[in-house]
Amino acid sequence: MSETEGARLFREAWIAGVHRHFPGEPKPGYVAPWEDTPQWEREAAGAVAAQVRQLLSLSDGAAARLTREQKSRFVAISWTAQMYKHFTDPKPGYVADWPELPAWQRETDADIFEAIEKTAP
Repeated sequence: MSETEGARLFREAWIAGVHRHFPGEPKPGYVAPWEDTPQWEREAAGAVAAQVRQLLSLSDGAAARLTREQKSRFVAISWTAQMYKHFTDPKPGYVADWPELPAWQRETDADIFEAIEKTAP
């Protein structure tokens, strides 16, 4: 899977998760289509998708046995690292620690891991 394909898969899983878990009407940027996603966000999504795939590969698939919380935490910390890469002074919400994230975002992050996991060899 190319980084672009991984990034698109990440974005599609994010949008589906937001629709599934977000209470009320999400911000338009949360569910913007790929074409309207900023370049930095595409790159970050691709990098995180690659990290999930690498974790699954390096563990010979055993990372699939992680709990949903562990999967969510992995996606969240990988995303945080990307925010520090792309922004000198990122918004606090971009780099919040996992327990500080809203429940809908924690669930969406777990959904992202599991969507990537389904495509892993």
